[in-house]
Amino acid sequence: MNRKILFLSACAAALSVASCATSNVKVETLAAEGAIHEYQFSNGLKLLVKEDHRAPVVNSQVWYKVGSSYEHDGITGVSHVLEHMMFQGTTKHPPGEFSKIIAENGGSENAFTGQDYTAYFQTLEKSRLEISFALEADRMRNLRLQQTEFDKEIKVVMEERRWRTDDKPESVTYERLSAAAFLSSPYRIPVIGWMNDLENIQLEDLRAWYETWYAPNNATLVVVGDVQPEEVKRLATKYFAQLKPSKIPALKPRKEVEPLGVRNIEVRVPAQVPMLYMGYLVPSLASAKPQQDAYALEMLANVLDGGSSARLSEELVRGKEIAANASAGYSLTSRLSDLFLLMGTPATGKSIAQLRAALLEQVERLKNTPITKAELEKIKAQVVASAVYEKDSHFYQAMQLGTYETIGLSWKDGEAYVSKIMAVTPEQVQQVARKYLLKDHLVTAELVPLPMDPNKAPRPAPTSGHHM
Repeated sequence: MNRKILFLSACAAALSVASCATSNVKVETLAAEGAIHEYQFSNGLKLLVKEDHRAPVVNSQVWYKVGSSYEHDGITGVSHVLEHMMFQGTTKHPPGEFSKIIAENGGSENAFTGQDYTAYFQTLEKSRLEISFALEADRMRNLRLQQTEFDKEIKVVMEERRWRTDDKPESVTYERLSAAAFLSSPYRIPVIGWMNDLENIQLEDLRAWYETWYAPNNATLVVVGDVQPEEVKRLATKYFAQLKPSKIPALKPRKEVEPLGVRNIEVRVPAQVPMLYMGYLVPSLASAKPQQDAYALEMLANVLDGGSSARLSEELVRGKEIAANASAGYSLTSRLSDLFLLMGTPATGKSIAQLRAALLEQVERLKNTPITKAELEKIKAQVVASAVYEKDSHFYQAMQLGTYETIGLSWKDGEAYVSKIMAVTPEQVQQVARKYLLKDHLVTAELVPLPMDPNKAPRPAPTSGHHM
């Protein structure tokens, strides 16, 4: 499924909020089991702490409000390249020492870049949290960008692009679909960047990007685990509260222009099987008006692809045997409007045209006939079950908090997810299908397989471990 990571909350946030203030930090606490404590420092940094005492472990994450959707032509991929360079030394620590210190303390760490954010995380035994804070605060403002390290890492990133995208037909096809679907939205920019931009990006481009976006007033620090909130606040005050803020540029809206007709593209690359991607421009939770449309679209995606008993698997894969596989995806937690996706590979003896017709038939059925209440309740039960399972992980709990805060919403929206989903009606699902899954808003990308080279060996994975 080509769906962005979505992290669910098991409880609705119908709880009282109390707030107070100190000299350099404002505190807001959700008073409940598994409470979320919010602290706002005077330099702009936000700290979120969630207690989970089931294991003596803590997960710490730093989220920056910057990703590929902040970039422009000529420097695409700069956010991701900078992510790699964040492990290559500060004025205090030489290249590689960050990871070495975490490992010596029994921890694990990594980072990831998306369209709307860049985040760094460590998982450690609870008494080691201070080590994480000291290292992250240091590289938030004291990164040492050196040409020798840049020359190495840019080659790693280019190899990563070849391995993750260029050599994978389905990834190339999705990348070209996005480039065709978005004319004015920055979501046409691949997170990894275009190869020509990677070949020409300079160290000064990274330095300017770092100095612009890596600052406490553009970051959220999230801590989940066996911790005491006031102790976490004390450590955050010690290491982060004195960091100087930056002047963060005001973002332009960069709203996608209204689609004016169907767009179809072909992607001809060596591949074993054909594939079809279909995308409709739809709002995310951050851009939907009303917001409930986003939750209805979320349920619409689950109607089609909410497990082995969902419609695409049951009817197109097993029933009519038109598709070898078929799926749907929706990005609830995008910062901007995104694509509602339908994807599939035709079954042996079936064509892309037949698969496309079958997928469009599913769309029309959703528009014309409301789903039954029983079918919707079954899907809601699966969503709630997934929410409970997500709570087993400190990492995913922190991911939810960081994601919502960084896309321009609040962690409280994440806590309200289940209650909002439970309120969706069959009529609302039908309404959003009619409102957004419009013929003139459709863009499709067909992977047309060319012969594979039998002598071409698979490309080995890139050597750098600091990317997701």
